[in-house]
Amino acid sequence: MENANIRNVSVIGAGTMGNGIAHVFAQFGFTVQLIDVAEKALEKALATIGKNLDRQVAKEKITQADKEAALSRLSTGTDLATGVANADLVVEAATENTALKLKIFQQMDEAAPDKAILATNTSSISITQIAAVTKRPEQVIGMHFMNPVPVMKLVEVIRGYSTSDATYAAVEQASKTLGKVPVEVNDYPGFVANRILMPMINEAIISLHEGVAGVAEIDTVMKLGMAHPMGPLQLADFIGLDVCLSILRVLHEGLGLDKYAPCPLLVNMVTAGKLGAKSGEGFYVHTRGSKDLVVASAFAR
Repeated sequence: MENANIRNVSVIGAGTMGNGIAHVFAQFGFTVQLIDVAEKALEKALATIGKNLDRQVAKEKITQADKEAALSRLSTGTDLATGVANADLVVEAATENTALKLKIFQQMDEAAPDKAILATNTSSISITQIAAVTKRPEQVIGMHFMNPVPVMKLVEVIRGYSTSDATYAAVEQASKTLGKVPVEVNDYPGFVANRILMPMINEAIISLHEGVAGVAEIDTVMKLGMAHPMGPLQLADFIGLDVCLSILRVLHEGLGLDKYAPCPLLVNMVTAGKLGAKSGEGFYVHTRGSKDLVVASAFAR
C-alpha cells in the first residue's frame, strides 16, 4: 500500500469545513475534487474559496498567479462514486451526524481505490466506529481541521484502533505540506480539542443560566483574564450551538460522566432554532456584514 504518495484528494461535503479543506489542499498543489449532493452548495463553496483566496492575495500571502493555479486544481461534482474514483486520500467533512458519516464511509469504501486513505474531519465521533463499517479499517483516520481552515494551523490526526503507522505517516506528511501542525491524538470521545473546549463552553453557558454574570461579562472575563481571542459564548455562536450540543452529547454518552451533560439552556436554544451565527442569533445577534457584538435580546440586561 503506497500511502505516502498523496496527490489526488477528494473532499466530501462543501460546507464551511469542506470548502476550507478543499481550499488548502488546492492551494498547496494537490488535485482536488469537492463533492456535495447539492449543486447550490458547490456553487457557494467555490464563491467562498475565491473570496478567501482574494483575501490572501490582498494580504500578499499569495500572488494572483497562485490563486489562479489553486482554482485550476479544483473541480466539483455531485456524484460521490465518480468523485473518489481516483483519490489517494478522501476527506469526509459532512454534518456531525453519526448515521450520515457511517453511510458516507460505506460509499467511500466501495468506490475509492484500494490504496486510498479514508479520513474524517469529525470533531468528536469515534474513528474506530467509523472504520468498522469499511473493509480497510487500517486506512481510516481522523483529520480534524480547525475553523477557519485556511487560517488555523492545527490538525488533530486521530488514530482509530486499527489505523496503521503507514496511514498515520502519510496523513501527517500531507498535513505538514499544507503548512499545518499535525498533532497525534488517540480515539476517545472529543479527542483533545473538544474534550477540553466543550466543557469550558458548557460551563460558561451554565454560569449564564445560573445568573452568575451576563453574556458580555462572561466573554470579557475570559478574553481579558485568560487572554482568549474570543469569549466562550461568542465562540459557541461561531461554532454553532447545535454542533456544541452534539459534541457534548457524544462526550456525555461516551464517557458517562455528569460533568459533560449539556446545560438545559443550550438544549432549549437549539430546540428554538437559535444556533448562533448561522441562524442569525444565539447569545449574540449576528448581522451579515457587521462585526459589532450585540447581545441577543433574551439576555439583555
